[in-house]
Amino acid sequence: MQQVYRYLHAHKSVWMTFLTLLALFTISRLALSVWLIERITQDSLFELLWGGFRVDVSTSAYLLLPVLLLVFFGYFLPTRWQYFVNKLCQSYIVLLITSVVLFEIATPAFINQYDVRPNRLFIEYLQYPHEVFSMLVNGHLFTLVVAVVLCGATAFVTSQYIAHHKATSSNVGWVTHSLLSLCCLIALALMARGTLGHRPLNPSLVYFSQDALVNSLTLNSPYSVAFAIKNMRSEASAQALYGALDKQKIIQLVRNEAYKSAFISDEFPTLSREPSFYQGQQKNLVIVLEESLGARFVGALGGSGLTPNFDQLYQQGWGFKNMYATGTRSVRGIEAVITGFMPSPSRSVVKLSKSQHQFYTLASALSQQGYTTQFIYGGESHFDNMKSFFLGNGFSDIVDINDIESPEFVASWGVSDEDLFNQADKELVALAQSNQPFFSLIFTSSNHDPFDIPKGKVSLEDDFKSDNRARDLAIKYADHALGNFITTAQKRDYWQNTIFLVVADHDVRVFGSEPVPIKSFHIPAVILNSEVNAHADERLVSQIDLPVTLLSLLGVQEPSPMIGYDLTKTYPTQRAMMQYYDNYAYIENDKVAVLMPGKKASYWHYDVKNKQQHAIMPSTELEQIKEKALAHVLFSSLAYQKQLYRSNVNHRQVVKVH
Repeated sequence: MQQVYRYLHAHKSVWMTFLTLLALFTISRLALSVWLIERITQDSLFELLWGGFRVDVSTSAYLLLPVLLLVFFGYFLPTRWQYFVNKLCQSYIVLLITSVVLFEIATPAFINQYDVRPNRLFIEYLQYPHEVFSMLVNGHLFTLVVAVVLCGATAFVTSQYIAHHKATSSNVGWVTHSLLSLCCLIALALMARGTLGHRPLNPSLVYFSQDALVNSLTLNSPYSVAFAIKNMRSEASAQALYGALDKQKIIQLVRNEAYKSAFISDEFPTLSREPSFYQGQQKNLVIVLEESLGARFVGALGGSGLTPNFDQLYQQGWGFKNMYATGTRSVRGIEAVITGFMPSPSRSVVKLSKSQHQFYTLASALSQQGYTTQFIYGGESHFDNMKSFFLGNGFSDIVDINDIESPEFVASWGVSDEDLFNQADKELVALAQSNQPFFSLIFTSSNHDPFDIPKGKVSLEDDFKSDNRARDLAIKYADHALGNFITTAQKRDYWQNTIFLVVADHDVRVFGSEPVPIKSFHIPAVILNSEVNAHADERLVSQIDLPVTLLSLLGVQEPSPMIGYDLTKTYPTQRAMMQYYDNYAYIENDKVAVLMPGKKASYWHYDVKNKQQHAIMPSTELEQIKEKALAHVLFSSLAYQKQLYRSNVNHRQVVKVH
């Protein structure tokens, strides 16, 4: 026993680190639970804390395995090498504990924005340090300062009181050292595995709620991010998450629900050629993709009334009262509006490797019709891999922050929306003078955290109730800039022959206790200048319906793999689909099936008019909707992996970059 004591005492930095990690994870979870107590039922608190403790033990064990391995092998090294092993162990421990503190400090702000613990978005944003740092300094300076101070203090305390012990020296023989180290390694490995069952610990073993936020609280933030990274390595994860279907069954169900007149290829199973609504001369197309604009802010949709200009567009054009986004990120909105591709648990195709060339987009389709195709963005176009995806898939002209002439205001994410629209007007005037049809995608950014906008442009009434005045001012400013742009465009020669679509990419944030809070996916969308008379369209529709509809309004009848509905027509059902982290919702009329990883599907009734959602019991009809949901999400992965969603590009694109 004395040798065991000597061994443990010599390596107490390892065990102190283990206990410190457990304490940090536990304190953070308790604090978050108190903060979010309204979302946690009394019956579920024990499950949350017990499941969380299991995850924390597993995480701490995983993180300490490298140190224990160094302890084991360092003993057998020459004395001069043991010094370096000690320093390596000490540095690792300081970095480890400090990183955990940083992750947990960042968690409340992330939850406040995304209603879930840090996940893959946390890593994806780190790919753009300039934009992220600018956003933190301009919009989250207090949080940034607190994080720096606490992380500095953590690093100091850890180096002085935890990591300074020598991890490779012990007054025991090599046999005892080997046996005890081996026992500790086995114990740590078992704790890391988290269970003696067939499969190791994973989120599905501790998830118990239909509230995605509550489930995420059972994890700790480092584990949540690490698990997301693991899933990101395999983009064909839908089957692993939700289950399998026979390939022919998948194709049959997807084809049946697309309601196309005829499919023309077995090699590309969703390829079809449909008659178009418009039969006249070629028209131009402009899409304005509005950043983070949920229906809850739009007066025409029953929202808070921050968008009088957008409200006016609903009076002037074909306005969709029940349009639903497919996801919670801009790249998901781009994916749906520009490609008509269905959402999946993988990253958006904008960022995936196999979709960087010959992937079907509106730009690739229209370029074959002789259109000039253009993307205009007020920030850096490389963000979220947009530039690479667009240039590889039909866009011939990229205009970004480097091309904006004399901007008056530059914010964290780029120039102001007014500067963006001023440049867009110049670009459209020039395109119109070329006597060639054009398609231009304009992507705004002013309504993005930290909501940095020009001063004095807009204001909120004193009696306006707001839980986030900076956000609401940014929304009002974005609407102000949009209104000015449309007013200017209406005076230009290109206006009469140009179809405009103004649509949001997603809401500013998604929140709710449901596994997929559907009301948070409700967004505005209006089509202007089409041959369809101005009216309010009450149907439940999805972003993936928009590109199909636009091609029909433009008179393009070339084959397309898109399965969205041409909204100039009527269909037997109304549907929408959306991805919320690892949960997938498929809505058919007022019934909803939600697929969740490692769990049975849940079923819901959704009142489109009142945006009320409540759980319902399974039925034969709902089981059929679940099968359709599974088929569509599996086809999304299949179509990407097997490259079934191809454009018919038979000529070499001429690419121009300013």
